[in-house]
Amino acid sequence: MRYAETGYVLEVDLTKGNIERVATDPRDTELYLGGLGTNAKLLWDRVPADVDAFSPDNLLIFAAGLLCGTPATGCNRTIVSTISPQTKLMAFSMMGGFWAPELKYAGYDKVVLRGKSQSLVYLYINNDKVEIRDASHLKGKGAIETAELIKKELNEPRAQVAAIGLAGENRVFYASIEQGRSSASRGGIGAVMGDKGVKAVVVRGTKDLCVAKPKEFNDLCGAVLDYIKHREDNPIPDVMPILAGLGSPQEMKVHDEKWHTENFNWGNARTRRKDFWTEEVDHAWAETMEKARTRLISCFNCPMKCGATISMEGLPTYMMKCFTKLTYTMAAFSDLDFGLRMAQKATEYGLDGFSTPQVMAFALELLEKGILKQSDFPGMPEDNEAKFFYLLDMIVNRDGIGDILAEGTYWAARKIGNGAEEFAHNNIKKHEQLPLKLSMLNPIYYLMYCTGEKINITQIEGQFPQAPYPKVEQREEFVKDWIQVPDDKFKDIFLQWEPRGEKSMPNFPTVDMCCDIVDWQEMMHYIDDALGQCAGLSSFPLKPPYHIHNYPKFISAGAGIEMDKEKLMKAAKRYRTLVRAINIRRGMRRVDEQPPANHWKNRFPELEKELLDSYYKLKGWNDDGIPTKETLEELGLGYVAREFERTGVYDGKPAVTAAATQQETLLSGGVQP
Repeated sequence: MRYAETGYVLEVDLTKGNIERVATDPRDTELYLGGLGTNAKLLWDRVPADVDAFSPDNLLIFAAGLLCGTPATGCNRTIVSTISPQTKLMAFSMMGGFWAPELKYAGYDKVVLRGKSQSLVYLYINNDKVEIRDASHLKGKGAIETAELIKKELNEPRAQVAAIGLAGENRVFYASIEQGRSSASRGGIGAVMGDKGVKAVVVRGTKDLCVAKPKEFNDLCGAVLDYIKHREDNPIPDVMPILAGLGSPQEMKVHDEKWHTENFNWGNARTRRKDFWTEEVDHAWAETMEKARTRLISCFNCPMKCGATISMEGLPTYMMKCFTKLTYTMAAFSDLDFGLRMAQKATEYGLDGFSTPQVMAFALELLEKGILKQSDFPGMPEDNEAKFFYLLDMIVNRDGIGDILAEGTYWAARKIGNGAEEFAHNNIKKHEQLPLKLSMLNPIYYLMYCTGEKINITQIEGQFPQAPYPKVEQREEFVKDWIQVPDDKFKDIFLQWEPRGEKSMPNFPTVDMCCDIVDWQEMMHYIDDALGQCAGLSSFPLKPPYHIHNYPKFISAGAGIEMDKEKLMKAAKRYRTLVRAINIRRGMRRVDEQPPANHWKNRFPELEKELLDSYYKLKGWNDDGIPTKETLEELGLGYVAREFERTGVYDGKPAVTAAATQQETLLSGGVQP
């Protein structure tokens, strides 16, 4: 008997209209845990390096994490994986809400979409009944609107719907998949869903899900709830409010945005407004948020209430995405009222809230510099805020210049030319980042930005404090109850870390210490993404209830897989390395692993080289970031090593990949599919 998981995957061939319920190998769960781990195994096995994101042979995988649907508090994440049209690498994005547990209750751990439908369809899963249904009447509808229409059509008010908007239908490279209280946004996975002709995946399930040791599992869950209550009553002192508590996005109940608005850059990630946050702004923004926020809400089986429904006058209610509260406002140099209105429309269109604002600000900057002309924006209004609504429509409809902007700043700049590349300055691996620009190089964040396969800094940072405490007494107090560390050496690092002097950045933490910190933080995110746990209760905040010491117990009692700390760490390293291998096979190398050139004003090239060298060594990768044969064999990934040898990866031969082929086409003036 399988515990915590169902043991079945739903395979859907959209080209043939074929649906299969396929049993999975429990050994894969032991090796890769589930969620992101087993998604990576499927992509490695079935999507070769020369397959384009918009090929019928690309897979779009919806996976419930291993512990989703169990009583584990906050364990509700859907992990969506595919090949990204923007980065040409593996994309994996998580969404909360109720979709993943519902999939488990319907009897499946994953839905694997392959091929392409000739017409727009939606997939309806109701326990053993699975249908591909016509969605032509939903063409052009908003993502949230689509969900409501489908639930009425099916007379299933409790069905969970993951849908795309017009951006996904038109294959905008940063289109999202929206799902009621959450979304999977990064990497353009909504564009892949649209390319496959799928408007929505609808799930309703009423089956049971068993855990291996119910009494032990429930006791573990009770301990987590007790700890959450303790943290609510005892927020961490001396850190910004958003990091003092648990959950994500805390912005929904925290009004103080001084740190974000004065440290993150406005416009096209260029302008820092150090004195922006005044008493008047504080009052006005708090009033706007209190009026707009209908209520605080939670995802499945979670008491945190760290999300919010937003109702702007004259607009439908929507769920606010993490940090989207600020991104549109800051791109347009506007106020919060504008940002919340813009976010509502962008959510219906189904767009990533990090990339979209930067792309629009990028376009206006090119216009200001004369690289784009007024004729490229026919009928654009004079009003600043109206310009952003105009651009949003242009992009989503791929109308005129919007057709180019729909591919993100990296690809758009290369198509526009005439110096536009200089303005696409906030990319990592062709993907827009948070608009954060700082002064002194931060070695920890340098490594996280460079090597993160998620290509999203919020999916790497977390359990180690972002900055040192100024007083020794503060540090000593912090480490007293720091039970989450995998090793006491992390306490020693934090105790020694000073804001100024010899033991301050960039010289301290030392290179080896930085490597250990990043490895720990990344590992926790990868564990979350296999188990389906919300990062807001585990890998992202300081001192979370889930950590490397109690996770093995949850896996053992929940899934019936004997697990300890060492075995869990090795499993996380195994599928993290497999994600790396997929991207190496697709042509990614050390040369691609650089943060934006202007991310820090003060850079240290020798130190940066040493950091990358040391981190690669710690991970078991060679100087070009390729996992070595020895590392792969040790992790049970010998099949990857054999593939690398067969294709000449270890010999330095250029990869024949979809990414390389498309780039040659682009630079030669051709048009991409």
